[in-house]
Amino acid sequence: MLLARACSIHVTTIKIHQRTHSILLTLTPNLLSSISNSATMIPLPVIQRGLQTLDRSMFRTTVNVIALRIPASMTNDCKKTLGTDLLLEPKIRNVIDSDDGEKSKRLVLLNLSIKDEDLKGASEKTKTFIKEKNIELTKTHITVGYEHWTADEILRAVLPEELVDEAPSSFTTVGHIAHMNLKDEYLPYKHMIGQIIMDKNPNLRTVVNKTDSIDTTFRFFKMELLAGEDDMIAEVRESGCRFKLDFSQVYWNSRLHTEHERLVKMFSATDAVCDVMAGVGPFAMPAAKKGCMVYANDLNPSSYASMLENKVLNKIEGNLNIYNMDGRDFIRQAVKDLEASGYQRPPDSTVVVKGKKTTAKPKGAAITPDSTSGTPSTPTTSISTPISTSVTGKRSFKTFDHFVMNLPASAIEFLDAFRGLFKGRESEILEPKKQLPMIHCHCFSKSEKPEEDVRERVEAAMGGRLELDSVKLHWVRKVAPNKDMYCISFRLPAEIAFASDVKRKLETKSDSNNSSNESNITADSSTSESESVEKRPKTE
Repeated sequence: MLLARACSIHVTTIKIHQRTHSILLTLTPNLLSSISNSATMIPLPVIQRGLQTLDRSMFRTTVNVIALRIPASMTNDCKKTLGTDLLLEPKIRNVIDSDDGEKSKRLVLLNLSIKDEDLKGASEKTKTFIKEKNIELTKTHITVGYEHWTADEILRAVLPEELVDEAPSSFTTVGHIAHMNLKDEYLPYKHMIGQIIMDKNPNLRTVVNKTDSIDTTFRFFKMELLAGEDDMIAEVRESGCRFKLDFSQVYWNSRLHTEHERLVKMFSATDAVCDVMAGVGPFAMPAAKKGCMVYANDLNPSSYASMLENKVLNKIEGNLNIYNMDGRDFIRQAVKDLEASGYQRPPDSTVVVKGKKTTAKPKGAAITPDSTSGTPSTPTTSISTPISTSVTGKRSFKTFDHFVMNLPASAIEFLDAFRGLFKGRESEILEPKKQLPMIHCHCFSKSEKPEEDVRERVEAAMGGRLELDSVKLHWVRKVAPNKDMYCISFRLPAEIAFASDVKRKLETKSDSNNSSNESNITADSSTSESESVEKRPKTE
């Protein structure tokens, strides 16, 4: 019935066996779906290739169809019997009102493979049914236009022959924005491509193309508008959270939602989490909503502003503390601030009732930077304990349970900040393998032996060996041929945590490869987590 309301039907006349009719179906845009290969048997009209401006009228075409005229009461029986002999074209009805003025009659359109009235190509079951019921056969034609075909089909029709095989019909979405990464050879046709993509996806209002690699400092890329509104303020939902962001000023990749969820699931509701390169908060927000005490930082002022806004949108109170500073400095500052806040995790005997939440108030309040200057303020801190059976025991030494370093192009370079982080506190940390934090560091590798490659680079950056029993390398995704994104998780080794603040160079056989793995990263065609090297200013 939705299709019936959405299609306009115009009837003209042609003479066929004393019965005359022609059917024009005009499909409205609200029938469109996202890009997919349709099963249409209607051939595209011959289109002039290489045009750089879209002319939708070129796609109008007419196709002859064999039809049955039946009483309306027979419709269901007819459709059930004919099965695949019915017209099964996407977005086109195969049963329409008759044009003879009788409301009791219907026209049933047959499959386009049935070419004439002798029913050649129809099944014996269909032929027998028509003969036994003495059903009248006739001919009509349907006229379809631009709206009938998918974006991929249209692009293949209008692009030059040599560009058809890799026609760019894929994209990533950020709210109402489609983000494309067009190769150079498609740039002359970029505005036409953008318009086709937007036409075929009603949820989109803006189509952009990346014009450069990610900004080396603030982690966003330059883009140009291909079609639609010049509106880069997007809102997305992920992991039960809302994220509002300026896509032209911050980084967001919806393809990483699985990785975001994976790490957050590792956190207990009683954990303290330090997100060093937080972006707009895809780890920080859901972790805070889970009940974790979260300290989140990003150098980009726009990301910082988004986190502040998203904290309000998600109704998160005092257990999310947001900073705007260099990542290396933040690691040390956050450790000091967490301890100074007097934060106390809920007791290890907390009883949790399924389906309910309890609230545990810490003895002190977390310290939250008030602005980009890093000046602390003291908000009220509340800790929600969600449904969980995990238990974390009390300890006199208090620090973060997890550090997240989600900047794969250069996060490894920041690991030297952990060297000597707890120097002089050996007597407080009686069980280093339990009390020292876990570090989750994202990175890229082009090596055929990524476990060895990543571990050696981490050890070189930290100036010490990892404890192999705590190391896990998780494959995140392929970002380009011969380049993959990983997350290495490991517990901070005691020898590094208690070491001198002066970084000790650890010689490894992979030192000579560090530059090619971290510094010579080019933009990939699928919008990776970080597509070029980001070097944040170091503060020694």
